[in-house]
Amino acid sequence: MALLIQEEPPLKNTNGWHPGETAIHSLLRVPTSSRPNPSSPGLPPSYAYRVSRSPLLAIGTLDDQNRPWTSLWGGERGSFFPIQNGGGVLGIRSLVDRRHDPVIQNLLGGNPKEGELIESKVRAAEGKPTILSGLSIDLESRDRVKLSGEMVVGVLASPPGSGAVNGEDASKGDKGEEGKRVVEAQLAIKILESLGNCPKYLNKKSLTPHLPSPSLLWSSPSQQLPAEAVALINKADMFFLSTTDGKTMDTNHRGGPPGFLRLLPSSSVLVYPEYSGNRLYQSLGNLHTLPLIGLAIPDFETSDVLYLTGTAEILIGKDAEAVMPHTKLAVKITVTAGKFVRDGLPFRGEEGERSAYNPPVRRLACEVKHNPLEPSPKATATATLVKKEELTPSVMRFTFSVAPSERGQSWKPGQHVTLDFSAELDNGWAHMNDGDPQSLNDDFVRTFTISNPPPPPVGVQKDGTEMQITARRNGPVTSFLWRQNVLAGLEVPVLGFGGAEEFRISSSSGNKGEKVVFIAGGVGITPLLAQAPSLLEAGIDLEVLWSLRKADLGLAVDSFARIKGLGGRVRVFLTGTSNGGTEGGELLDKVKGLGAKVVERRMEKGDALGTEKEGEKKKKKFYLCASPGMVRVLDGWLVGEEVRSESFEY
Repeated sequence: MALLIQEEPPLKNTNGWHPGETAIHSLLRVPTSSRPNPSSPGLPPSYAYRVSRSPLLAIGTLDDQNRPWTSLWGGERGSFFPIQNGGGVLGIRSLVDRRHDPVIQNLLGGNPKEGELIESKVRAAEGKPTILSGLSIDLESRDRVKLSGEMVVGVLASPPGSGAVNGEDASKGDKGEEGKRVVEAQLAIKILESLGNCPKYLNKKSLTPHLPSPSLLWSSPSQQLPAEAVALINKADMFFLSTTDGKTMDTNHRGGPPGFLRLLPSSSVLVYPEYSGNRLYQSLGNLHTLPLIGLAIPDFETSDVLYLTGTAEILIGKDAEAVMPHTKLAVKITVTAGKFVRDGLPFRGEEGERSAYNPPVRRLACEVKHNPLEPSPKATATATLVKKEELTPSVMRFTFSVAPSERGQSWKPGQHVTLDFSAELDNGWAHMNDGDPQSLNDDFVRTFTISNPPPPPVGVQKDGTEMQITARRNGPVTSFLWRQNVLAGLEVPVLGFGGAEEFRISSSSGNKGEKVVFIAGGVGITPLLAQAPSLLEAGIDLEVLWSLRKADLGLAVDSFARIKGLGGRVRVFLTGTSNGGTEGGELLDKVKGLGAKVVERRMEKGDALGTEKEGEKKKKKFYLCASPGMVRVLDGWLVGEEVRSESFEY
């Protein structure tokens, strides 16, 4: 059923913005009245040159239900060229998958015949839209130009030459001319508007043309995405999207670190964060008017492609935070139809330099067991820095005095605290900042494991309660803490305490005849430090395997000296090199003197599984706190065991 497009009355003083864009500007508090829409009419010569130098074009159009779809054409320079100097007509020549490419089918008909000339007036007479949009993009120079217009004329033809492209047979496909899958699309597009975009979030790739051999692996209006499509989403560092307000269209890209596009478990619902950009919000403006979106997610290594269309919901503020913590603006997409095509794109790409502006991956709230934030976090206390202790060249312990608010609460051993450093580090909005590119998408909210137990009684916080965090210097917040003078009286809002209850080690484990095995990597030992005193006092059968860099031996010495009896429960697996001189040897001797067993190699599977003494058979419960990579390895070793895991990389 086609979506009905309703006319909206024009707004005054919109400076060229349509109602959806002005609505988004208002919601996000972006000034509109004094800022005209920077899109240029037609295709100015400067943009025409940039388009002609780009080897790739993302192109979007609407189907007969007014649903947007996006595809990717080109693969080599010269595929797109101005037909009239200053006339705004763009020529396109590209190999296309005639059977499965949703854009070519929507532009030239459900089953376009080779050699049949299709003019825009013919398509209009059929009552089908001819509007389209494009994004020319050069992934080597990070240049891109947005295009909006309509089709003038198009035709499908046999690939150039004697049936071969780059030495490959162009007759791949089913038997018969009608069954040929790969043809050349030749189109003329009237460009009505164009706009150059900045290079942020573009991960470099070197493209080479490729003759595809497309095969449809999945096509469904409702079924869950197949495993191949899920794998592509999980590794994608770029996708392309098309939107419409019903009158014009917009195609753009979204880029980030691999995995920035998230998929809700066991569903066909996608979520991605909207990073800071030029604040035009043309795509979001369209989505505010018509919540429809079309995606193309390419696999540059294999030429596979996932085409999706669906409905979109713009998440702002607390709504975004509830779905994707630490995110102020996001888009949630419910897939309504799609296709997964193997080897469906006319190019392949070799990965190059990633954008320096890419922030860390932001996982969904349902994926993060230790998410401590409520949809709208509010300070529950104030923490004042009172002491710093350097344990290693890269690890320091910070002691805060905590003064609660009227909603004050304390923490439980093994939990973490969320602190808001935005008042100290957030310099406000900026379009680009090459000196510190990741600062543009940082909310400066950080979560740290608390490495000391709360004072009794547990759960009651009083003024002056000391809270300690032990952290490695890594990023703007920890670097800021490193520089602080404790006499300056730094005060930081406390947003809350949290942590998965199931990750806390029960002091009743010993009564059940269980053996607790805690496996840590580096500062992943910190959840245990707050729990160890009570566990040792309760007589828990505790074994600790700790993978540690030799340069961080000072952390082990401090931990074992502060917690009597802990060293005798620990095997330390040392990697890397020490700090040099006699200091490394002295620290190693101290670690051994405090009862720990030291193994100078990487941890292995047999170490994690351990060996039982003759006649002894205890049920083991494993607790893992390490980097995501180490946790994945350990999970592979401990298949069939009872495992609880938590990452210290909040």
